[in-house]
Amino acid sequence: MLLAVFSDIHGNRQAFEACLKVARAKGAERFVLLGDFVGYGADPEWVVDTAMDLVAHGAVAVRGNHDEAVNTTTESMNSEAQIAIEWTRRRLDAAQRRFLSELPMLVEDSDRLFVHSEASSPKRWHYVRSTADAAKSLIATPAHVTFCGHIHRPALYSMSVTAKMTSFVPKTDVPVQLLRGRQWLAVLGSVGQPRDGDPSASFGLFDTVSCQITYCRVPYDIASAANKIRENGLPPWLADRLSQGR
Repeated sequence: MLLAVFSDIHGNRQAFEACLKVARAKGAERFVLLGDFVGYGADPEWVVDTAMDLVAHGAVAVRGNHDEAVNTTTESMNSEAQIAIEWTRRRLDAAQRRFLSELPMLVEDSDRLFVHSEASSPKRWHYVRSTADAAKSLIATPAHVTFCGHIHRPALYSMSVTAKMTSFVPKTDVPVQLLRGRQWLAVLGSVGQPRDGDPSASFGLFDTVSCQITYCRVPYDIASAANKIRENGLPPWLADRLSQGR
């Protein structure tokens, strides 16, 4: 089965629509959503409704820290992110908020694990910035492949049976074989707000039979997404950064 894995959509309808279209064209059979459906972007209702429909048709979805923040005041965020979350709360209806609040923190599926941040302590929202961070996540699960997001930058880590770590940044559209005998942590980039210097939307395709993962980049209508942020009175930097990929 070919899985399409999306993370950190952040209310960006234009980016999510573009990624869904490409994933379907490439033959994706099931969708995995790694959280942060809302925050920053100006279309949280559409994104959450789309996620709800995908889940109703068999998609896997987990909760991100911005999703958590919609229903609690205990999540600590920078001022711009907080403004966006408070605006988002006013836009979502009860059913949409309930969907976000009821999302699981992680999902185990065969020899795969799906989580927003990392597996050792999902609710603490740690970023995977290094091999040490990745090792902590991998040690916490027996899964062959763990998929996460949160940091908005694509990366691949692996750990051998002797705990030797490797890491690299995957190239776009180049399949990587996730060898048996090693554990893997696939860090997806962001659909709605990439921060690796490439403004195009990011998602991954994973073949469950061949154990190959391919990182994909998709151009989308950044100007429209940015203009809608400005039109809704959200902090201008949230719009400006889309074209910068940071």
